[in-house]
Amino acid sequence: MKNRLWTKDFTLIISANLLMAVAFYFMVPILPLFLSDSFAATEGQVGLVLSFYTIAALIVRPFAGYAVDTIGRYGIYVGSLLLFTLTFFGYLWATSILFVLVLRFLHGLTWGSMSAAGSTIAVDLVPEKRRGEGIGIFGLSMTIAMAIGPLIAILITGDGGYNRLFLSAVTFSFFGLLLALFVRVPKIKRPIHKFTFSSLIEKKALPVSLNMFFITIPYGGILSFIALYGRSIDIESSGMFFLLLALGITVSRIVSGKSFDRVGPKKISLLGLGLLVIGLFILALNKNVIGYHTAALILGFGFGILMATFQAIANHNVAAEKRGAANSTYLTFFDLGIGVGMLLVGYLIQVLDYSGAFILCAAIEFLALFVFLFYTMPKFKEASL
Repeated sequence: MKNRLWTKDFTLIISANLLMAVAFYFMVPILPLFLSDSFAATEGQVGLVLSFYTIAALIVRPFAGYAVDTIGRYGIYVGSLLLFTLTFFGYLWATSILFVLVLRFLHGLTWGSMSAAGSTIAVDLVPEKRRGEGIGIFGLSMTIAMAIGPLIAILITGDGGYNRLFLSAVTFSFFGLLLALFVRVPKIKRPIHKFTFSSLIEKKALPVSLNMFFITIPYGGILSFIALYGRSIDIESSGMFFLLLALGITVSRIVSGKSFDRVGPKKISLLGLGLLVIGLFILALNKNVIGYHTAALILGFGFGILMATFQAIANHNVAAEKRGAANSTYLTFFDLGIGVGMLLVGYLIQVLDYSGAFILCAAIEFLALFVFLFYTMPKFKEASL
């Protein structure tokens, strides 16, 4: 029983996170189309609006991690989830790109604190000897949402039913909030120390967090512009792309989480980075249905391996009372990479077109590979001694 993973509380936190994430992924393929159709937004403007969500999450995450450790996980999680739900109502009254930009910023603040608290609660609920597996499974809630969220959003929206989509997002988030109210959080000793800016960052999580920053730059660009890229090569619906991407992430998360617990992170991480480079080249150079969807599956395997493995590394050598700071450090760099990717790839598309932008993204993943070999792994081994 001590090593039991599937407890009632772990199941509840996964289910609550799933419903919240479905609402989040409703917006991923639809918001660029909403901005384009409603306000004639350019790719650069779309990237700016989307990046504000990430910028807000980036600002709030370090403070959220500190609050999670010192104030408590549960209150931060439930309060943030409530505000996250209510913010969806604002999209119903959006009248300009600036209005949506402000909404995305507010939404990002709630997302940043909610995800930091939720992931920390999940780690608290997982037995230490099954931490890699548990983190991988918890991450599946995001992956499943990535698969079904865009598909459901496309069905709900149809030929422009954006208000139906926003109300549906409210509904999913609300049911996630209801489930979260029944989660029992383990009691963790709260550190007694004054607030300092250094307490917002967990140093042991910095190397892998920096590595994840480079990995998520292409990820942010793909999530933001894959629907518009599909349109440019006569693929009207990006739903299948997200489904295959999520399928790859789902399978690889399960396998890589168990592999981390058994043999460590090095070999599986190198495989993940190699798959990202291959997938981005296929996406850039094969402008057809087969290339588009093959790249989705390969990229899904790569991202899934690295998301599960790197978060396990971030939590591996950290005391329980510092997990909030460790998770917020990791997620801050994760979000920073996505935000940079949204802006950078949006700019590169206008200068180099989609193929050139994705080739440069592959080069960024090469850089991430070198960072992993010569910085992340040595630091991980040093901290494990």
